[in-house]
Amino acid sequence: MSETFYVVPAEQHNALVEAAYKHRGFDADEAAAAAKFSAHASRHGIRTHNALKALHLDHLFGSFAGGCVPSAKIEKKESRFAASEIWNANKKLGQATAYEAMDTAIALADKYGIGQVAVDNAFHYLWGGGYVMEAASKGYIAYTNCTAALAEVVPFMGKFPTLGTNPHSWGFPTTDAVGFPIVIDWATSVVAMGRVQQLAREGKQLPPNAAVDKDGNVTTDPAKVAALTTFGAHKGYGLSLINELVGGFIGGSLPTLRSRWDRVPEEKHTPAFYFQVIHPDAINGGAFAMGRNQAQNVKAVIEDVLGHGNESCILPGQIEANAAKQTDAAGGLLFSEAEIKAFNEIAEECGADSWSLDSFKKAE
Repeated sequence: MSETFYVVPAEQHNALVEAAYKHRGFDADEAAAAAKFSAHASRHGIRTHNALKALHLDHLFGSFAGGCVPSAKIEKKESRFAASEIWNANKKLGQATAYEAMDTAIALADKYGIGQVAVDNAFHYLWGGGYVMEAASKGYIAYTNCTAALAEVVPFMGKFPTLGTNPHSWGFPTTDAVGFPIVIDWATSVVAMGRVQQLAREGKQLPPNAAVDKDGNVTTDPAKVAALTTFGAHKGYGLSLINELVGGFIGGSLPTLRSRWDRVPEEKHTPAFYFQVIHPDAINGGAFAMGRNQAQNVKAVIEDVLGHGNESCILPGQIEANAAKQTDAAGGLLFSEAEIKAFNEIAEECGADSWSLDSFKKAE
C-alpha cells in the first residue's frame, strides 16, 4: 500500500531544526550540524533517525537531563600513537562531535593510511551510517560503532535489558563501481527503538519476535514494548556485546546506568564512540588477477556476488541511494502527515512558524 508524503523544502526543514536546537541553548555551529545531519538522514529515507528522533533523544536524555551540554568543548588527550586520537567530548552534541571525529579520522588516514578516534563522555550521534556514507563518498573505507543511549535490549536467553541497540556501520567507496557507496549499517536489535516510535506514530505493528513487553512476552504492539531483542539470536548478541566492550575499553561504564541520570550519581552515564577510517591505498596489495587495478577488482567482486542468478539481489546502501534519488526528484524532504504534526509541536516549542499541510505538494 502506498503512503502519502509531503515535500518539505530542505531549507525550511533546516531552519526549523536549527531554531529548535538554538532554543535549547546550542550554539550556531551545533545547530547547523544537527540540521545538516537530520536532512541527510531524511534524504536517504532514514525516518527512524531524523530530526524528530534527534530532538526526542535530546529532550529525554540530553540538554534537558544533563546528558548533553550545549557549546561543550572537546578535550583532545595526548596519545603516543600517531594515527590515533582520544577525545573527551564533555557531553557535546553527538552529531557535531561525530562529524569532527570522522573528518579527523580521514585526515589521519591521509597521513598514516589508517586513522582512529575514540570518544569518551559522548552523547548519541544517531544514524552511524550517515557518517560512514559521507566518508565513503569521499573515497575512504570507514567504520563506526557506539554504545546506544540506553540499555533496552535483552541479551540472548536473558530476561532483563542490559545492552544498547548498539549499531555497527561500515561504508565502502564503491560509487564508481555501482553508483553509490555500499553502506552496511545495522542496529544489533531486530529493530531500532526509533522504528518502534515511528510505528507508534503511524499506528502500525512491529515485526514478530522483535520486542517484549514488561512481562517478557513477545509483542508486536509498539505501545507495549518494554525491551527489544537481538537479531540472529546469539550472533546479534555477540555483535552488540562488541560495542559494550569497546566502550568499556574507551571509558564507558555500566550499560544499565547509561543515560539514567537519576541513578548512582557517582557513576558514569555517557555513551562512547569509535571511528576508524582506512585509505584504500593502505591495503592495496597490487597483485590483482587478470591485470585489474584495485577499483576494477572491487567492481569484479561485486559483479560476481550479484551474478549466477543473484541479479535481483540488492546491495546494502542501495535502498538509501534510491531514497535519495526519489527525494531529489521530489524537490524536497519527504515526511508523513504524522511527522508534519510532530514538527509543528517542535515549532510551537521554539516559537517558530508552524507548517501547513496545504502548503506542501504531495508525493506518493
